[in-house]
Amino acid sequence: MTTTLSAPSTTTAPETQATMTPRLWGVLAVLCAVLFLDGLDVSMVGVALPSIGAELGLSTTSLQWIVNGYVLGYGGLLLLGGRTADVLGRRRVFLLALGVFAAASLVGGLVDDGTLLIVTRFVKGLAAAFTAPTALSILTTTFHEGPARNRALSVFSVFGASGYSSGLILGGLLTSVGWRWTFLIPVPLAVAALVAGIALIPRDEPAAGGGHDLAGAVTLVGGMLLTVYTVVSAPDRGWLDPVTLGSAVVAVALLAGFVLVERRVAHPLIRLGILRVGSIVRANLSMVALFGSYLSFQFMMTLYLQDVLHWSPLRMALALLPAGLLVAFGSPFVGRLIDRHGTARLIVASMLSMSLGYGWFLLTAGSAPHYLVAILPTMLLLGGGFAFGFSSIMAQATDGVADDEQGLASGLVQSSGQVGAALILAVVTALVATGGTGTGDFTQFHPGVNLVTAVAVVGLALSLVPVLARPRGKHA
Repeated sequence: MTTTLSAPSTTTAPETQATMTPRLWGVLAVLCAVLFLDGLDVSMVGVALPSIGAELGLSTTSLQWIVNGYVLGYGGLLLLGGRTADVLGRRRVFLLALGVFAAASLVGGLVDDGTLLIVTRFVKGLAAAFTAPTALSILTTTFHEGPARNRALSVFSVFGASGYSSGLILGGLLTSVGWRWTFLIPVPLAVAALVAGIALIPRDEPAAGGGHDLAGAVTLVGGMLLTVYTVVSAPDRGWLDPVTLGSAVVAVALLAGFVLVERRVAHPLIRLGILRVGSIVRANLSMVALFGSYLSFQFMMTLYLQDVLHWSPLRMALALLPAGLLVAFGSPFVGRLIDRHGTARLIVASMLSMSLGYGWFLLTAGSAPHYLVAILPTMLLLGGGFAFGFSSIMAQATDGVADDEQGLASGLVQSSGQVGAALILAVVTALVATGGTGTGDFTQFHPGVNLVTAVAVVGLALSLVPVLARPRGKHA
């Protein structure tokens, strides 16, 4: 579930208009379709994981790479994607990346090897890292600032959340027929969006100057991939195994290299000085807690409901749908609440709702969680928490940031959420893999739920800092 913000360009396309015309509605439809596909793909594949594991003989450890391959590809290159669009041209980058997304979807639906499937997911994540920020940049440069742009942004945001919710149901239906359809259905949709984009999206000129930070991108993605691999493989190999220790050392070296590159390169992915702003750091950590705990909990529930309880994919999707519906229908109203109460209080409310959701589940789940008693209340609390939190965290992450660094700030918090979620999911997977051997109950998942609960509680504690420190009567 990804709605990415990027820096709007200061130059507008030749076909920019102040009022909505049929052509502008067509451009907006293309951009919304791509964002919808992103959310649809994430949730559809999540529903299909148990079926994929059964057919391809993949363990829980391997299945998490189908999720994390996409997340790491997306989060690792998100900042580079926005910059590339500025340098090479938004239209060109958007259409090329959309074509790669369609091709990777097709290959993923045809392969019979788990490793190749994971590779296609990583490639799709890379493609999304370029389509998502570029789509918003095209939107902000195609629609004049004012009512037309505000309306376009509102429609654009709703499509991201509704894509995720729709993917749960569509994923359940398609997986009942065959999991490969969850990969193949996005292909014609992406191709249709590509053809329409070629016809409708206005041409733009690349930036006159600037450059890429390829070294930063390679060291960041390489370091994160190796970190996740180390955490996931360590329970089987042993934490003191030479391979585990060696991969950990290389991962640390790559991440240290990333920091060094960012300090010296002319056009860094991340200007490290922005991390000295306390509100921005808290926003990034809050996004890690929000997205990391939510994604990991859904991963565990997907496996439990289908593998342990043997629920059909559609029944499982319907069980998790309440959270997605709250996100889809609640997110558009959060802006008004931010204006009235400020971001800090809404983030506290979000993390409190998430913490209560996980806490309630721990209290009521036992070895066989009852849907109405344990699962449904938890999904309602999580959906409400996510709806409140995502937009509020994004607003806090960009509040007070100079116009020329808005893209950096918004891209940074999105990347933090994706990469942080990958690390939390890796640890959760390791805990689940060592928590039991599939005894027919929920026991083996308890260590993972304990971890996501702890992550949410830490996020709540961090979000309380500015609220408790602020004088009474003021809000962010």
